[in-house]
Amino acid sequence: MIGLIAQYLRPYRRALLVVVVLVAIQAVANLYLPFLNADIINNGVVTGDIGYIVRTGVLMLGITLVLGIVSVIAVYYSARTAMRFGRDVRGALFRSVEGFSLREMNEFGAPSLITRTTNDVQQVQMLVLLGLTMMISAPLTAIGGVIMAMRTDVQLSALLLVIIPVMALVIGVMVFRAVPLFRSVQIKIDAINSVLRENLSGIRVIRAFVRTRSEERRFAVANDDLTDTSLKVTRLFALMMPSLMLIFNLSSVAVIWFGGQLVDEGDMQIGDLTAFLAYIMQILFAVMMAVMLMVMVPRAAASAERIEAVLATVPDIHDPAHPIPDPPRRGLVEFRDVEFRYPGAEDPVLCNISLTMEPGRTTAIVGSTGSGKTTLVNLIPRLLDATGGAVLVDGVDVRDLRQDDVWARLGLVPQKAFLFSGSVAENVRFGAADADDEQVWRALEIAQARAFVSEMSEGIESPIDQGGTNVSGGQRQRLAIARALVREPAVYIFDDSFSALDYATDARLRAALKRTTGAATVIIVAQRVSTIMDADQIVVLDRGRVAGVGTHAELLDTCDTYREIVYSQLTEAEAAS
Repeated sequence: MIGLIAQYLRPYRRALLVVVVLVAIQAVANLYLPFLNADIINNGVVTGDIGYIVRTGVLMLGITLVLGIVSVIAVYYSARTAMRFGRDVRGALFRSVEGFSLREMNEFGAPSLITRTTNDVQQVQMLVLLGLTMMISAPLTAIGGVIMAMRTDVQLSALLLVIIPVMALVIGVMVFRAVPLFRSVQIKIDAINSVLRENLSGIRVIRAFVRTRSEERRFAVANDDLTDTSLKVTRLFALMMPSLMLIFNLSSVAVIWFGGQLVDEGDMQIGDLTAFLAYIMQILFAVMMAVMLMVMVPRAAASAERIEAVLATVPDIHDPAHPIPDPPRRGLVEFRDVEFRYPGAEDPVLCNISLTMEPGRTTAIVGSTGSGKTTLVNLIPRLLDATGGAVLVDGVDVRDLRQDDVWARLGLVPQKAFLFSGSVAENVRFGAADADDEQVWRALEIAQARAFVSEMSEGIESPIDQGGTNVSGGQRQRLAIARALVREPAVYIFDDSFSALDYATDARLRAALKRTTGAATVIIVAQRVSTIMDADQIVVLDRGRVAGVGTHAELLDTCDTYREIVYSQLTEAEAAS
């Protein structure tokens, strides 16, 4: 935790120096005021010198005014620095997560990453905010208070030998028991976020299968679990403040009791007793401020561990140390004896894949569910990395290119068409930020989306909800296709992107794509045979291996797997046409 805080506060050294100086002034002023107060009593009240009382009183008021101004400035700089710290850590987490491969995303999980970027950062940020003032003020006040108390009366200062160890023991026990509980709280926040996220995403499925009551019970279990753990922490710290206040008040009684005896015996002046009592209160108040900080330390420490775990994770997929310069963009894609297996899996998902996908030609990939179609195309944009062999784009292994150079060649339409919150135009321009309205409409027309977008109230400026929940599945797919088309890449990858389209729209879209993407490499993953019958090259996958490569007519004659897929969807007459 200390390393994380030090790293992200380093750019704000000047602000930290200002805070340290201001807090030090504040601590010194607080320690000087009881000394002046004692001076008024000993040299003004006792002697009846009204002038001295007025002069010293005005000085105390001036110091108090300066103290107020200094406190405001110190809090301002502390708050600004803490907010910037939180901003920087959140930004670092976001950049780190953006570079994660699918393996790291699955390892942490989306709910946990959201919690770490929001709640965990907030916990550390609050510690920084309080720490910038209390962490400096408390030690200065406590140490200065001890020195001033001993300077006032050494005998009475012996009480500190009892008071401080007792307070330290109470604090130590509480903190020791709180650390594991706070770690548990953060994990349970992850769990409740996971349940809530699933319920919000799958609300239609839950209602369709009448599982509302079941999901309510599942949420209640996670909610009660978090509540029970939080109550344990609360009960633990509920004991702390009464215990410290008891010590605080008993200390005051002891000081007045023993100090009164010293005053009565003539060994101590009444003003010095007042000052000593003020110093004891300042010492104990400083300890209580430290306790308030310590209450936050265990939870912040647990949160910092979780943040550092994300920041320290090195993605499996990253840019090479010495990338090859960006070669000319032609769109040639090659698979050379490619193998892929997931970590810990006994058998590979893909095995001995050797293919060539050329510019100006359409390559279709078909196969049964689980045959590895999506895994195969995910190797091209390096969403996954081959565990054997090589995937080449324009003659260069994708692992030897910068990821940006690989992605710049591709227009990917994933299996699940995801749209972002914003307008239709903003979603289409996600593929090319500098596309003008004419280019957006052209991409929509090719994707067969112009008609329904034109019917929207604001055309291309019509709003789209997060995930595209306010449009149908077929409309989402067409907008996702338009997003890839406006990019005008060298390689188009359509991963089962026509499944939600009716046959007529599918046919029109394929015809439009053929006219538009003539010079590019087009790769289509499809379940529907009618979508890929006209492809220049069809690749048939079966259990991660290539079962056949050829045209529709050639595969009908030579590939049993392809023939089985075709005849499960079409009659012999339709297949032959």
